[in-house]
Amino acid sequence: MNIASLVAASRLVAQERSIEVTAGNLANVNTPGYQASRVQFSDWLSAQRNGAALPGEPKIAYTQDRATWRDIQPGALAQTGNPFDLALRNGGYFTVATDRGPRLTRDGRFAPLPDGTIGDAAGHALLDSVGKPIQVGPSDTKITITGDGAITSENGPLGKIGVVKADDPNKLRAEGATLLRADTPTSQVEQPGVAQGVVEGSTFRRCCCPGTTQRSRPGGGKPPSNAPGRCDPTCSIRRARSAPLPLKRAVVAQ
Repeated sequence: MNIASLVAASRLVAQERSIEVTAGNLANVNTPGYQASRVQFSDWLSAQRNGAALPGEPKIAYTQDRATWRDIQPGALAQTGNPFDLALRNGGYFTVATDRGPRLTRDGRFAPLPDGTIGDAAGHALLDSVGKPIQVGPSDTKITITGDGAITSENGPLGKIGVVKADDPNKLRAEGATLLRADTPTSQVEQPGVAQGVVEGSTFRRCCCPGTTQRSRPGGGKPPSNAPGRCDPTCSIRRARSAPLPLKRAVVAQ
């Protein structure tokens, strides 16, 4: 295979990776607490003398997949009225107990499990600030959750929701759409800003572009015209379609 074909192949591999990441984001556009993935590419320049091509020699640049990073900006909050639906106005993550150990999540759709433990839709128990499950009794019918995560009912305090942050966010590994494994120590967030009766939406925004099934405008309201060139500038799908691959130049010298 000649050099031109190798350069083109590296670009195709990068585009395939970009499409794969975008497809995962689209599949979770309506998943509460989902943090969208982004990709970063760079030019890889073939080794040259002193990092530069000699006069008359071509500069050969391949496309290199450098990293995939997570969009940690908070998603939009939606009112539900469910007293067990929670969102975090500030940074941090809820902690739930799984068969594989504690996992972090921004998905705040919780409810009492049959045994009274507060848990998510998969049955994972929500943990308090000391790593213990939180339980409500049959007589606890009026649940109040304050901004610091303290839970009370008409019968008194029930516990305090644990909200943690990772010492090194780059060592959070995704497990499914909304769970994260922390391969780094975590610590409690002092002011998590827990909001009751709301859930946080996906950080991958929906689109009004032609050919898409979702036409709701980010932030609500009447969607703009779907004529070409009239898409909302915040639309993630539009950027994925039209924007070139993000590149950073890296020179490899002999």
